Amino acid sequence: MTTRTTFSFTRRPLVPYAQDYPHGASEPWHEHDCAQLLHILTGVARVDTPSGSWVVPPGRGVWLPAGTRHALRLTGQVAARTLFIDPLARADLPASCQIVQITPLLRELIVASLALGEEEYAPGSRDERIYELILDEIRVMTVLPFGLPEPTSDNLRQLCSRMRDDPAGDWCSAAAAKQVNMSERTLNRRFQQQTSLTWGEWARRARLLEALVRLAQGQSVLSVALELGYGSHSAFTTMFRRVMGISPSDYFHRASSSG
Repeated sequence: MTTRTTFSFTRRPLVPYAQDYPHGASEPWHEHDCAQLLHILTGVARVDTPSGSWVVPPGRGVWLPAGTRHALRLTGQVAARTLFIDPLARADLPASCQIVQITPLLRELIVASLALGEEEYAPGSRDERIYELILDEIRVMTVLPFGLPEPTSDNLRQLCSRMRDDPAGDWCSAAAAKQVNMSERTLNRRFQQQTSLTWGEWARRARLLEALVRLAQGQSVLSVALELGYGSHSAFTTMFRRVMGISPSDYFHRASSSG
């Protein structure tokens, strides 16, 4: 069953909301009649939608268009700051689910919006400028590769499920193709048609997103590296630094210090 939440935007174009979650908390399937920007300060949030999964690490956000069915699973002590946004507030708001970079400016604007009153604001007032600048910043958010789209065919969905259950296994293209009785070329072509990623790209991203969840649980970098099939601490750290721009230990230390 999916619950639906409605918001009134007669007084302002967005509604800010702050909520902290304990480790292991979750929210069942639901949807909103408005767009949503969920910004994570600490911890990690996994957002499941019918079209895929989206892992939100600290300092990032997930954009959900109006009417998107989704469920949440939270890892670590999660501090979340959410904007519920009138889908008509801008003509060019993002039209698809995506993980986005939250700039320092947008982060501070979100914090400032939480202190604004709920009454109508005067044209040209500080309140109006804060709301309008938030909407301007949302339009230019950088999209990050933390989404994991689901293929549409049953055999490829089952392959993805098996990979998630055993991320340390041999999931090279040849081994994966054998499991679904396809050639490597056919597997990659069909996977790219259905997800926009090759199988190898999807598998690497799946391991990274699982690593983010496990690191947020407090597991050591070495144990995460080995459990996800990396040959060494350094191999995993190299991959993480290439995608995230920082080592895994420094990333979560920095996020907890700034949360």
